[in-house]
Amino acid sequence: MYNKGLYHDWVPKPIQLLLIVLLLAVVMPLGGVFTGNISYLVSGTGVMTEYFMWANYATTIGMGACMPIVMRFKMRFKVRDKMIVLLVLLGLLSYLNATTIDPMIFIFTSLIIGFLKMMVTIELFLPLMAMIGNRGMFYGAFYTFVLVMNQVAAYYAVEVSIQYNWQQFYILISVFCFILALLHWIFMHDKYFALKIPLHYIDWLSILLFVSTFMFSAYVFSFGKQQDWLNSSKIINASIAAFVSFASLVLRQLTLKRPYLAFTIFSKNNVQHGLFMLLCLGMFLGTTSIQNTFAVGVLGYDQLTNARLNLLMIPGLVLAGVTAIFWFKKEVPLKMFIFSGFSAMMGYVIIMYFSMVLEFSYDGWYLPMFLKGYGMGSLFISVWFYTLDKLALDDMLAAIGLVLVWRTFFAVGFFSAIYSWFQYHFQIVAVGDLAVYMDGMTISPQNVAANMKAIQLNAIIAANKKLFGYIILAGFGVLAYVITHHFGREQFTYVRFVRMLSGKSVIARRRLRERKRLLEDIKDAAGPVM
Repeated sequence: MYNKGLYHDWVPKPIQLLLIVLLLAVVMPLGGVFTGNISYLVSGTGVMTEYFMWANYATTIGMGACMPIVMRFKMRFKVRDKMIVLLVLLGLLSYLNATTIDPMIFIFTSLIIGFLKMMVTIELFLPLMAMIGNRGMFYGAFYTFVLVMNQVAAYYAVEVSIQYNWQQFYILISVFCFILALLHWIFMHDKYFALKIPLHYIDWLSILLFVSTFMFSAYVFSFGKQQDWLNSSKIINASIAAFVSFASLVLRQLTLKRPYLAFTIFSKNNVQHGLFMLLCLGMFLGTTSIQNTFAVGVLGYDQLTNARLNLLMIPGLVLAGVTAIFWFKKEVPLKMFIFSGFSAMMGYVIIMYFSMVLEFSYDGWYLPMFLKGYGMGSLFISVWFYTLDKLALDDMLAAIGLVLVWRTFFAVGFFSAIYSWFQYHFQIVAVGDLAVYMDGMTISPQNVAANMKAIQLNAIIAANKKLFGYIILAGFGVLAYVITHHFGREQFTYVRFVRMLSGKSVIARRRLRERKRLLEDIKDAAGPVM
C-alpha cells in the first residue's frame, strides 16, 4: 500500500506542520563545520583554518552530489525507515565531529552530512511546494526560512563555544537529531511512497567523479593562498585532477542510457544567464571575507560580536521573502526584483567602501547589513527561480545539483580566494606606500615600532578599500547587464486582439496551462501533504 503523505492520518495537521518546521530548523543549518566557530576549531585542534574551509565547502558538494538521485531513494524505501536512519546517521556524524581532532575526519563527515541531509530535505521540499502551489511563492518562504536559520545557527555555534567549548554544540545537534528520529518513529507512517524503484540504475562512478571534481576544486580555493597558488605543486596537481575528473564526468554522461546529470539543459538561454547572475552574486557574497577582516582584524570585534553582525541581516532577509511572495503572487516580471537585489548589494558595498575607517561604530552596521540581507535573500530566490524556470521536473532535479554547487560553493569560493589573495598583496603595497612618509632623520626607530600596529591597521583598511572599489566598478556593469537583459521576453511583439469567450488572451491561457502542468508534476511526485 502506498501513502504519498509523511505522517499517519491520525496526526493533527498542526502537529504535522510543526514536525516539518522542526526538521527544517535542525537539518537545514546542519553541516560538518559552522563558519562562526571555525576559530575555536582551529584553537581546539591545532590545525590550519584552511582544512575547515575545505570541510565547509564539502557539505555543499555532498548536497549537490545527492540531488540527482534523491527521487530514486525516495521511492525505494519506506518513508519512516529512511527518515529515522538518516536522522540517526546525522546525529552519529555530529557526535563523531565532537570527539575528533583530525581535520580529515571533519572533511569526510561534512561531505557525508551534505549527502544525507539532502535526502531529508527532499521529503519536505516537494510536499511543501505542493501545499503552496506556486513555485515562486514557495521559494520566497523556503529560502527565507533557511537563510534565517543559517544565521541563527552560526550565532549560537559561537555562543555555545564561548560558554562551554566547541564540542558542545555538535553534541547538542546530535541530541536534536536523535529526538527528531524518535518523534518521527512515532508519528510518521511506515508505507512506501510509490512503486519501488531499484537502486542498481544509479551510476556510482558518476557520483564519485562529481565529488572528486569539486573536492579537488575546493582544495585549490581553500589552500591556494597558503600554498602560494601556482608556485605549489599540490595546487597544480589538484587543479589538473579537478579538470580530468570533470572531463571524465562529462564523457561518461554521453555513454550512459540513464545519465546522472543532464548537461543538455545548459544550452537553454535562461540557464546560461542564470548561472552568470549566480556568479555575480558570488562576487558580492565573497566580500564576507573582507568584512570579517575589517570587523575582527581592524575594529577588534570578538567572535561573538562578529557573529552578531550576521543577525543584522535577518530583517533584510525577511523583507526579501515577503516581497518575493507578493511579487510571484501578482506575477510581476522578475527583472526589477532581480535589479533591486543587485542594487541592494551595490548599496552594501558602497557603504562599506566609505566605512573603512578606524572610528567606525557598531551602529554603522545596521544599514549595510540590512541591504546585504535583502540582496542575498532576493537574489537567492529570484535568480534561482529564473535559472530553473521552464524545466521539466526530472531535468530540474538533475540540474539542481550542479546549480547548487555552482551558486553556493564555486562562485563564493572562487571570489573568496581571489579577494584573499588580492587583499594580501594590496596590504603589502599599502605598507610600502606608508613607508614613503617615514623619514629616518625625523622619526626614530622607536617611534616607528610604537606605531607599527596603527601602520598595519591602516594598510589593511587601504587594501580593503581598494578591493571594494574594484567590486563597485564591476557591480555597475552587473546592474547594466540586468537592466538590459530581456529575461525571456520576446524582443519584438505584436499586439494580440484574439480573445476567447472566457475573456483570456492566448498568452494568458498558455501560461495557465504551463502552471497547471507544473503543479500536476509536483503533486505526482509529492502527493498530498496532510
